[in-house]
Amino acid sequence: MASVISGIAASNGVAIAKVFRLENMELRIEKKEVQDTEAEVQRLEQAIQTSMSELEKIKEHANKELGEDKAAIFAAHLLVLNDPELINPVKDRIRSDKLNAEYCLNETATMFITLFEQMDNEYMKERAADIRDVIKRVHAHLLGVQLSNPSLISEEVVVIAEDLTPSDTAQLNRKFVKGFATDIGGRTSHSAIMARSMEIPAVVGTKQITKQVENGTLLIIDGLTGEVIIDPTPETVAQYEQKKKEYESQREEWAKLVHEKTLTTDEVHVELAANIGTPEDVNGVLKNGAEGIGLYRTEFLYMGRDQLPTEEEQFEAYKSVLERMEEKPVVVRTLDIGGDKELPYLHLPKELNPFLGFRAVRLCLEEQGIFREQLRALLRASVYGNLKIMFPMIATLEEFRQAKAILLEEKAALQEKGVSISEQIELGIMVEIPSTAVLADQFAQEVDFFSIGTNDLIQYTMAADRMNERVSYLYQPYNPSILRLINMVIKAAHQEGKWVGMCGEMAGDEIAIPILLGLGLDEFSMSASSVLPARSQIRKWSMTDAQKLAEQALTLKTAEEVQALVLKSVKV
Repeated sequence: MASVISGIAASNGVAIAKVFRLENMELRIEKKEVQDTEAEVQRLEQAIQTSMSELEKIKEHANKELGEDKAAIFAAHLLVLNDPELINPVKDRIRSDKLNAEYCLNETATMFITLFEQMDNEYMKERAADIRDVIKRVHAHLLGVQLSNPSLISEEVVVIAEDLTPSDTAQLNRKFVKGFATDIGGRTSHSAIMARSMEIPAVVGTKQITKQVENGTLLIIDGLTGEVIIDPTPETVAQYEQKKKEYESQREEWAKLVHEKTLTTDEVHVELAANIGTPEDVNGVLKNGAEGIGLYRTEFLYMGRDQLPTEEEQFEAYKSVLERMEEKPVVVRTLDIGGDKELPYLHLPKELNPFLGFRAVRLCLEEQGIFREQLRALLRASVYGNLKIMFPMIATLEEFRQAKAILLEEKAALQEKGVSISEQIELGIMVEIPSTAVLADQFAQEVDFFSIGTNDLIQYTMAADRMNERVSYLYQPYNPSILRLINMVIKAAHQEGKWVGMCGEMAGDEIAIPILLGLGLDEFSMSASSVLPARSQIRKWSMTDAQKLAEQALTLKTAEEVQALVLKSVKV
């Protein structure tokens, strides 16, 4: 008899196929005494070397199939195996206690994993999963056990697992794996992000899927609602086949809008842009018909490596993106490290609340060598396209003025050397701190544009860590307080003849889009795969109707009332 399990909708679409269980193989680690400790150390080194060779191949595959930013996780995995703070204590223990490599590795790795898991930060918890994934691979080689290999799947299936490690997900063959469901995970877990990149339906965080299904069971994964239907009846299968068909048909309709402008029914144009992390992501931007790049997250250039990128490496990356976008606007955010994004090689001090700490522009204004190098690379690349630069995490006018002064110093120094620099570079800021939104009328007199970063603006306004599940109910993009702050920023900018974009998740949210349209947002920037659905939605609205809706939303008291107001419309 059919049963339904609910989880978190992690990647859109519907998949219907038989189950392939990806078993979380338990490796039995025993404590054994050894006589020849140097031979044991050598055995450990050999297992690490073999694991690194495998990870290099997985990284290469992920780079080709998923893009450089998704492959960066495997560069980080390789760094784990090169980390003397992890590996040296294992070797020392083998030598001092005369114990086997498996046991010493397990003891040391468990200590690191526990440390990361106890941190009240989703990003750091994900790092624990990374270490576990890497160490399991080394253990398998030490024990002579063959790990399950998802790349060997050769028939159409839906994969179920307790969780999918990054290396599992990167090896999935899109031709055969039609979707997956897991016991654990959230929308920001590696498996969810990769599923969206691969454009396969996924439901995560079901808590119990592995306990309820066996290999070969027919399963429906509804990545639109977060439901998994086990052993469906023929009638249910037919119903979901129809839903799948409708969704595919909807995607085909959206595809027709690739070369269309984003116009309301009364011919008002707004710009639909995409967010990217690496030059490879430009493929998705062009494929989905985005009119520009509203956020280039440059920190990916700095992550997954053991030293800072050179000025030349940065220049080549920025130049590549600008050239491929052919004069379409490219908004580059300067280095935004700190909070949930760390660079181990910078050796920054641990902070009690890194989201409110030494990060983004605060770090750049103190570590000016890093900042100046990035600005030089951007200025040199500016002649290859339509570059706009924005500073993140600006809280005061003094910070903006200081960052701008450094940029102008670097520009003058380059020009003195005869380097060509575009004279059309617009300079803006991220609005993600309430103090900046409240003072937007003053900022608008000095910046060329604003880009509202709603992910942080919401968590700072509501004083609720967006990574903390216990306060996740306070992450409310439709809360009237957030809408009023956004309205304040847009009005202040327009008063000074400046434009406003938005590059947080809210920009691609179908409930928020008509309100933002009515508030007068000039540029919506989102994940590339959200561009066409957003364009389709905006083309159903007149600016007059959207303005009325926005005016009404600003008078409401709760997020629920705002959501209900929008859902009354047939245009969503």
